[in-house]
Amino acid sequence: MGNMGLALAWEARIPTLAQRERRLEPYRGQVAAPDRGAETQTEDAALAAACLSGDLRAYERLYSLHGARMKNLARNILGSATDAEDAVQETFLKVQRSIASFRGQSSFATWTFRILVNTCYDARRSRLRKKEVAAEEEQPHGDLAPRPEPRAAVGHPSLRLALERALAKLTRHQRDVFLLYEVEGFRHAEISEMLEITETASKNTLFQAKKNLRQMLEPPRASDAAGAR
Repeated sequence: MGNMGLALAWEARIPTLAQRERRLEPYRGQVAAPDRGAETQTEDAALAAACLSGDLRAYERLYSLHGARMKNLARNILGSATDAEDAVQETFLKVQRSIASFRGQSSFATWTFRILVNTCYDARRSRLRKKEVAAEEEQPHGDLAPRPEPRAAVGHPSLRLALERALAKLTRHQRDVFLLYEVEGFRHAEISEMLEITETASKNTLFQAKKNLRQMLEPPRASDAAGAR
C-alpha cells in the first residue's frame, strides 16, 4: 500500500509488550470524532440545501469544513498524497453532478465521504489494473518467473513503519474500517453507510483488524521463542 503517512500517536494505539493485555481503546486525540450535536446537524442540512440550489459558495464551505479530513482519508487509503488530491477533486465533481440524488437519509457529510471512499476504491482498482498490464508487458512470453517482492527491513526502529506494514497485510475491508474508525474518528453507524455494511459487520471487522494487528506487532513471547529452537 505504500507509505500512508499516518499522523497518529501509534504507541497509544497498539499495545507494546508491557501493554499487550490491555484492551486497545479507540483513539480520539488528534482527530476528533465528528460532532453530531443539534448545531452541527442544522448546519449540515443547510449546507445540503444550499448545494442543492446550486450555490457555489456552499461547495467552498463544504471543502473548508471537510477538505483536509477528506485528503487525509484518501491518502491513507491510496498511499499517495498526489492520488489523494486527485480523489478529493474527483469527489467534489461527483458531488456536484449527483447532488440531486441526495435524499437526506444520512448526513450530507457522511454522504460526501461515502462518495470519496468509492472514488478511492475506483482509483485503487485502476492502479492495480495498470500494474497488471505493465507486468504482462514486461514478460511477453509468460515463461519467466515473477520477480520476488523486496523484503521489508527486519527490526525497523520506527513503530510507524511497522504499523504501516502491518496495515498493508490486513484485508482491504479490515484496513478501511480500521482507518475510518480509528484514524478518522467515524462512528460505526457512519461507516456502515459509507461501506454499505451493517453496524454489526463494521464492529466485527474492526475487532478482527485489531486482533490481527496485535498478532503481527507483538514481540514473540519467551516461551514461544524457546520452543522454536
